[in-house]
Amino acid sequence: MATEAISVRVPARSAGHDFRAVKVVLHREMLRFVNDRTRMLSMLMQPVLWLFVMGTGLGSLVQGSIPGVDYRTFMYPGMISMTVIMTGMFSAGSIVWDREFGFLREMLVAPVSRGAIVVGKCLGGAIVATGQGVVILAMAGLVGVPYSPTLFVTLLAEMFLAAFTITAFGVMLAARMKNMQTFFGLMQMAIMPMMFLSGAMFPLANLPSWLHVLTVVNPMTYAVDPMREAVFSHLDVPAQVNAVLNPGVRWFDFQVPVPLELGIVAALGAVLLGVGIAEFRRAE
Repeated sequence: MATEAISVRVPARSAGHDFRAVKVVLHREMLRFVNDRTRMLSMLMQPVLWLFVMGTGLGSLVQGSIPGVDYRTFMYPGMISMTVIMTGMFSAGSIVWDREFGFLREMLVAPVSRGAIVVGKCLGGAIVATGQGVVILAMAGLVGVPYSPTLFVTLLAEMFLAAFTITAFGVMLAARMKNMQTFFGLMQMAIMPMMFLSGAMFPLANLPSWLHVLTVVNPMTYAVDPMREAVFSHLDVPAQVNAVLNPGVRWFDFQVPVPLELGIVAALGAVLLGVGIAEFRRAE
């Protein structure tokens, strides 16, 4: 007696399936973060220590040169950037974790594009990092930054843009890595120089020429500077102090406007997302 073959029909890929995949991956990233209290606390400890310990110590050294301004106020936008950048990179690293434990393979066999998985990862990482940054926003009054709704809305938008770009960068790095140790080693090697050269901890005015060049070519500078511009626009500080602490970014004699800085960050995020998707497709 002949046996009949049983056909298996795999649903065709569609935009609807891809959209649902983005939502599922995004939702999973948020659940993973909310359920990991240790990770939430550890991600906050470093910027809080830098802001209140290092900021207080450095402020005591430069107090005479910046009258009327707490040095922690200057460092505040940089610490917001540090929070979202570190959180975004750790969210991107979950791809390596999923690969090690086999969950990534389950996602890859689903009838959705791999681009949808990457977009979901980037959006999830950006939302989680922005939520983490809200905690730093709540500390604004402790460092002399006013609780202004306009300022907070501006900072939230800039945080999300920076977080999406850095998460896309992390996804690009993690796409073809096989273990977490390699990813975190490379992450530290890439992120720490970018943070130190972004102007998050020191003013960009009156730098040596070689250091000025490094800050200008550092993409994270264009994420930190708009946040500092937003904060200082809501402060009443002497013009000479503002010129020292908030000089902006200059290309030779051209003062880079904030919309152009944000455009650079957005364009970089789009490019990194595209490269990440391409790497992800070749990785498996």
